[in-house]
Amino acid sequence: MVTTRNASEQRVVLRNISWQTFETMLADMGEDRTSRMTYDQGMLEIMTPLFPHEYWKCLIERLIFVLGEELNLEILPAGSTTFKRGDLRRGAEPDGSYYICNAVLMRNKTEIDLNTDPAPDLVVEIDLTSSSLDKFHIYASLGVPELWRYDNGLLYIYQLQQGQYIECNSSPMFNQLNLTEIPKFLEESQRIGVMAMTRNFRSWVREQLGIEK
Repeated sequence: MVTTRNASEQRVVLRNISWQTFETMLADMGEDRTSRMTYDQGMLEIMTPLFPHEYWKCLIERLIFVLGEELNLEILPAGSTTFKRGDLRRGAEPDGSYYICNAVLMRNKTEIDLNTDPAPDLVVEIDLTSSSLDKFHIYASLGVPELWRYDNGLLYIYQLQQGQYIECNSSPMFNQLNLTEIPKFLEESQRIGVMAMTRNFRSWVREQLGIEK
């Protein structure tokens, strides 16, 4: 067992864990837990997020919904839902996940089965410390088309192409907008507050889209 700690999250890695054990742990721990689990063919990582981790996650989600409003996009949040495929023996619970292209299709679902349902259109990961597992490989195998990774003041945007994530400056999901400015607004929230930052971000998005304020 490997344990890592910092001021934003705690991680425990367990090895030689069967898929059946992973499924049992998910069922026994229930949906009310705060920890998030990632499983990759025998390796299980359990991460417990602390305040800084959740702060940045919530702010990024707030900005995602501003983008949806300004672009007139329906967004269905799926949070840290467990996305898994038993045939691949892989599963993950992202920091944030969203159905956008498939929002209407997934609106009334009570369970998600990736053998028949699409993967979320966008996954967000807050990487204040590095995961011990290759989440890129897991999300690629699950078919997630767009991945955002926020890492200590930088936002990286990746698009799935031919089974691999390719870094890009703009977001394919959001009208090809260049969203590398998002960290600037996130940091701004600590100086002027969340609400004022949100208003500034909305004005910036409208400016990029050529919409009058």
